[in-house]
Amino acid sequence: MGKKVIIGSRGSDLALWQAYRVKSQLEELGCTVELDIILTQGDKIQDLSFDKLEGKGFFTKEIEEALLNKRVDLAVHSHKDLETNPPRGLLIAAVSDREDPSELLLIRKESVDSSQRFQMKKGAIVGTSSARRKSQILAFRPDVEIKELRGNVPTRINKLRDGNYDAIMLAKAGVSRLELDLSDLHVITLDPKEFIPAPAQGVLGLQIRENDTELFKILQQMNDREVQKRINIERKVLNLLDGGCQLPLGVYCEEEYGIMKTWVSQAETWDGIPKRLYVENTSAEEIVELLKIKDPKRVFISRELKTDSDFKRFLPEGYELHDESLIDIVPVPFEETPKTDWVFFSSSNAVSCFFKGNPSYSNDTKFGVIGKATGKELSKYVQADYIGKGNTQKVAKRFSKALGKGSVLFPVSDKSLKTIQKKLPKNQVTELIVYKTIHKLDFKLPGSDIVVFTSPSNVEAFFNTENTIDKQRVISIGETTRKELLKHNVNSVVPWQSYELAMLDLVLAN
Repeated sequence: MGKKVIIGSRGSDLALWQAYRVKSQLEELGCTVELDIILTQGDKIQDLSFDKLEGKGFFTKEIEEALLNKRVDLAVHSHKDLETNPPRGLLIAAVSDREDPSELLLIRKESVDSSQRFQMKKGAIVGTSSARRKSQILAFRPDVEIKELRGNVPTRINKLRDGNYDAIMLAKAGVSRLELDLSDLHVITLDPKEFIPAPAQGVLGLQIRENDTELFKILQQMNDREVQKRINIERKVLNLLDGGCQLPLGVYCEEEYGIMKTWVSQAETWDGIPKRLYVENTSAEEIVELLKIKDPKRVFISRELKTDSDFKRFLPEGYELHDESLIDIVPVPFEETPKTDWVFFSSSNAVSCFFKGNPSYSNDTKFGVIGKATGKELSKYVQADYIGKGNTQKVAKRFSKALGKGSVLFPVSDKSLKTIQKKLPKNQVTELIVYKTIHKLDFKLPGSDIVVFTSPSNVEAFFNTENTIDKQRVISIGETTRKELLKHNVNSVVPWQSYELAMLDLVLAN
């Protein structure tokens, strides 16, 4: 007979799912397992937001006390609920694999507005009691109203269905684990690099007494060391900032080709604009230092930014910003729209100039875009059927699968670099010139510490004048822009994605 293990767990649907999952794994390793359901402070108090509850650990304290008192042998927690300084005598013996750490935005279908950021109507009432979620959603959508939301996952979703909110925010991991039917709601998955989750979100923490060496050895067989390495950074940042559920802090790490990448969002208060940070191969201690106020920089970006631009919104006070395109866009009239199965856009300018030309297309026509920024422009006219992600090679490869044997129209400029269409079969591709780019010959670069180029055409226009790059740090929106700069012997760095928020992350990483 194997070791007998009593698991302590909260009684919510999600907590029980987690506990039963661990129970099953332990039984496969030969253990005899029982469950003991324990009520926590967070379960008892349902009428206050997290930041108004006293102290920390209000979803874990009672379970930890049961561990110390030997009422239970193992506590299964949502790792993000745990304090970073565990009670004396306890330790996290193992962590689970990581469910998708993204946030879900659930929207009532009558409250959807596809032309707005995150597809919520203006002035939407958004339900959440998380300071972190409040700070970030208000930064992206300052027009929305925040309303407190408590209860377990199904209860919160039913409150949305009852019409108490236009939208609510939840961790995707919990919804996925419970396999809930959301077909009556509009569901948006938020990119964790954009809307940054809680440290260790989507991970289970298995907590035991320090002196239980037998159980520790058993749990090592269940420990996901790769996940542990990543969330150790996330949790250490939280620890160094002395934070808990009350702190508006998001930290997310991922490893790619041996490079540890970390995104951080930190606000002083739930209604304050958060600071953003993106770093590579950087320790938690260094990350916390980088979050401190730095000397402001002078930034030039070769794009005329809109009032609600992410670049402007998240740029800290004191930074000097000059935004100006080095090219003029001149629409080219067209009388006939070629008939194709798809229309694909490689830039926002292509979108606006195409639709201003009153194109004709059928209801069956599908639309694709190179990335999220272009998709946002397209949403003013139609919904995208395909939104690219990653570099142009990845976008072309994935779009090719969506295209199949169909035909595709590319509305382009007279100086198109054909980055996507060159990677597709020629007999499936048609091009339509919808605008011309004209270089500004009188441009003079203002005093700048950082220069951000947003297209190859802007690079070409820059070097057609008497401007030069001296000691400025240079950022390229993507690989094709970086290659254009290399023609002029200028090195640059490329952001994790080709949109404004990612470019700003590099601006702030100095």
